[in-house]
Amino acid sequence: MASRTSVSARVLIRAGVAAMALTAAPGLAQEAVSAEGEPVAQEQAAGDGDIVVTARRREENLLDVPIAVTAYSGEALENAGAIDITDISDTTPNVTLENSRATNSTLSAFIRGVGQQDPVGGFEAGVGIYLDDVYLNRPQAAVLDIYDVERIEILRGPQGTLYGRNTIGGAVKYVTRRLPDEFELKLRATYGSYDQADGVVSLSAPIGDMFRVGVSGARLSRGGFGDNVNLGIENYNKDVWAGRGSLEFETPDERLFIRIAGDYTKDESNPRNGHRLIPGFFSGAPVLDDVYDTRAGLTVPAQDIEAYGLMMNITAELSDNFTLRSISAWREDKSFVPIDFDALPTIDVDVPGLYFNDQVSQEFQLLYESDRLQGLLGFYYLEANALTQFDVLLATTGPLIGLPESEGFGQFTSGDVNTDTWSVFGDFTFDVTDWLSVSAGGRYTRDNRRSVIFKANRTGFASPPFGGDAIDLGAPITDFRGEASFDKFTPRASVSIKPTEDLMVYASYSKGFKGGGFDPRGSANVTPNTDGVAGPPTYAEIYDFFLFEPEEVDSYEVGVKGSLFDRAFTYALTGFYADYTNVQIPGSVGIDANNDGVFEGFAGVTTNAGKARFKGVEAELFARLARGFAGAGSQVTLAGTLGYIDAEYLEYSVIIGPPGEGVPTNVAPFRGIQNTPEFTASGTLGATLPLGDGDLTPNVTVSHRSSTQQFEIANPYLDQPAYTLVDAGITYRWAEDRFSIGLYGKNLTDERYITSGYPFIATNPTTGVPVLTPAGDPIPALGREGVLTAFYGNPRQVFVTLGAKF
Repeated sequence: MASRTSVSARVLIRAGVAAMALTAAPGLAQEAVSAEGEPVAQEQAAGDGDIVVTARRREENLLDVPIAVTAYSGEALENAGAIDITDISDTTPNVTLENSRATNSTLSAFIRGVGQQDPVGGFEAGVGIYLDDVYLNRPQAAVLDIYDVERIEILRGPQGTLYGRNTIGGAVKYVTRRLPDEFELKLRATYGSYDQADGVVSLSAPIGDMFRVGVSGARLSRGGFGDNVNLGIENYNKDVWAGRGSLEFETPDERLFIRIAGDYTKDESNPRNGHRLIPGFFSGAPVLDDVYDTRAGLTVPAQDIEAYGLMMNITAELSDNFTLRSISAWREDKSFVPIDFDALPTIDVDVPGLYFNDQVSQEFQLLYESDRLQGLLGFYYLEANALTQFDVLLATTGPLIGLPESEGFGQFTSGDVNTDTWSVFGDFTFDVTDWLSVSAGGRYTRDNRRSVIFKANRTGFASPPFGGDAIDLGAPITDFRGEASFDKFTPRASVSIKPTEDLMVYASYSKGFKGGGFDPRGSANVTPNTDGVAGPPTYAEIYDFFLFEPEEVDSYEVGVKGSLFDRAFTYALTGFYADYTNVQIPGSVGIDANNDGVFEGFAGVTTNAGKARFKGVEAELFARLARGFAGAGSQVTLAGTLGYIDAEYLEYSVIIGPPGEGVPTNVAPFRGIQNTPEFTASGTLGATLPLGDGDLTPNVTVSHRSSTQQFEIANPYLDQPAYTLVDAGITYRWAEDRFSIGLYGKNLTDERYITSGYPFIATNPTTGVPVLTPAGDPIPALGREGVLTAFYGNPRQVFVTLGAKF
C-alpha cells in the first residue's frame, strides 16, 4: 500500500476541503453568464449553461451522466494558462498525467491506480488517449499541446464497453473545436520565463454554403530549466513545430457532416536527461547542486520525434431516430532518443533507442434515440505495429568483460510487435419512468498479438540503426517469434434515479480488459527449465517465459450529482471499489550468466502480479459566492476537487532465486501501487469583473498530492513526499472577446518534486529494501556507477499571452 500522508499534509488537506477554496478548470465550474447575470450557452454547452459531454458516445449533460467525468472547456484551459494535457491532472481527482522520464512527448497516464509507465512496444497503456475520437495506440507523442481545443474530458474508471480493451483505468478525450461558419483568423503569442516563446496562428474560411476549411500552425519553444554541464547544451528545453488542417462539409439541413483532418508534430528538443541522486560508485562523481542539471554524455542517436496522422469523421442522420457515424484514421510516429541512464559522461548504462509506431483504425457506430431509449451499436478494428530497438552500452573498459581496452560492449534488443484487434459493442439507456433509468452494454474484443524479439551481445560502439558499427558477439541471446490471441467480453450496467430535475443518484458496474503479449526485452538465456530436461530451453519454455496474460478490472461505483440554489452550487460525489487481477508489471534485471560477478546485460521479466484492490472517493464542487456586486455579469466562484484512494496488492508472486532454481514468493506486503498518491486535492478561487468594454477574470489554484511511490518497490531516493503547487492567472478579454491579454504563473512557490526516475541498484529481492555498502552507499545492479536518476516537474514559470481574433 502507498505510504500515508504526514500529519501536516493531513491538516493541509482538511483545511483545503473545509475551505474548498481553491478550480475554474473542472467542468462543474464552467458557466458563462449574460449581462443580466443569467446562464448563457457556451460553445460546448446547452442553452441552460450546462456542460455537454460525449462520455457515452452521445451528447449529454455532464450532471446527467452516470460516470465519473471531469470536463475542461477550451476557455477554462486558456484562463488557467494550461500548456499541455499533463497540466489538467493537478485538478482532476485520482489522476496522474506526466512526461515519461526522458522525453517531452511520451505520456505516462494513471487513473485510480491503473496505468502503465513503460513506453516500450508490447506493453499497452491502461488509460486510453483519444484525439477527436481516434484512439492513440502508443504513448509516444501523446503529450498533446493545448491549442484549438474545444474541451478535454477525463473519464475515470473502466470504459471497456464504449472505448475498448485498454481503458481499464479510464480515458482522456481531447476534442478540437469545429470550424466556424464565417471567416476567422486567430492569433496567440506567449512569452515568459526561460525564454518561453510560443506562437499559434489559426485560419478558417467557408467555401460556398457547405464547405469550410481551416489550418493552424504552432511554434512552441522554451529554454532549458537546467544545463547538461558535460555537453554544454540546455536540459529540459522545448523545440516543437506543430500544425493541424481540416476540411468540413455539412448539408444545409445539418443531417450530413463530414470532417477530414490531419495533424503534424515535430519535436527537436534536446535529450531530456535525469539528475543523479547519488555519487558515482566507480568514479566518485559528486551530485550536482541543481536538480535540472545533468552530466549525461550520450549523443547517439540525435534526438528527433515526429508524429502525424489523418482522420475522417462522418455523421449521417438516417432518420429522426437513427444516426450513422464512421471514424477512420491512420497515424504514425517516429522517435529517436538517446537515453543516458547513469547521467554521466562515461559509457556505463547508455541506451540509444528508437520507437516506430503506426496504426490504421476504423469504427462504425449506429446510434438510436427515441423518447425513452437511447444508445448505439458499434464495430471497431485496429491494426497497429510497434517497433522498439535499443542498445544497452555498458562500458568501454574492456577488462571488466574480457575485451580489449579499445573496444566497447553493448547489447542490442529489437522488439517488433504487431497488434490486430477487432470488437463489437453496444450500450443502451432506457428511461423506465421520468425519474428512473437503466443502462446496459457490453463489448466483445478479440486481440491477436504477433511478436518478433531479437537480442544479441555486440562489440563496437552502437548498432547500425543508430549510425554505429557494432557487430554480433557470438550467437544471438534471443531470436523469438510468437503469436497469441486473447478475447474478452466486458459488460457495463448502471441504474440512475432523478428524484428532482437537479439531483441524480446512480450505481454502476463495469469491467475493463487489457490484452496480454510477450515481453519485448526477454532473454532466452535466463529462461527457467520447467520440463526437467537438461540443456538449452525449448521453444515452449521460452514462449511461456516471455508470455504475460491479460489483466482485468471489476469496478463498482456509486455517485450523486446535482445542483442547488438555481445552479449556484453544483456537485459530483463518487465512491468506487475495484478488483484488479493479473496486473502486468514490466521489469528489468541485470544478467550475470556465468556467475563471475559481472553483468553482461539485462533481461526484461514481466510479471502478472496477481491481485490488487482499490477503493476510494472523489468529490467535485462548485459554488457561485456572489453575483452582480460590481455590475452586470460580475461574479465570484469557488470550486474544489478531492480524491482519496486506498490501493494495495493482495497477491504479488515473484520468483526469488537464481534462474531456473527460484521459488514463487508472495511479496504483496512489500509492494505498493505506483504513481497513485493516497490523496489528491485542488481548488480555485475565481472571479469575473466587468472592466471597460470587457471582462477581467483572475483565478488562483492550489493543488496538493500526498506521497507518491514511483514503482511497485518503494525507493527512498526516488519516491516523492507530499507537495503542494500554487498557480495563478489573470485574463482580460475585450471588444466582444476579439482581444485578450493574460498573465499566468505556474508553480509559484518553485516547488521541487520528482515525477519519475530510473533505479538500477541492488535490493533485497523480497522486501525491496536497498542493499548498501558499509559506507551506506547503494550497490549498482547494472553498470559500474549505479543508476539512481530522477526527473522533476517544472519549476516556477511566469508568462504573458496575447490573443486576437478577426
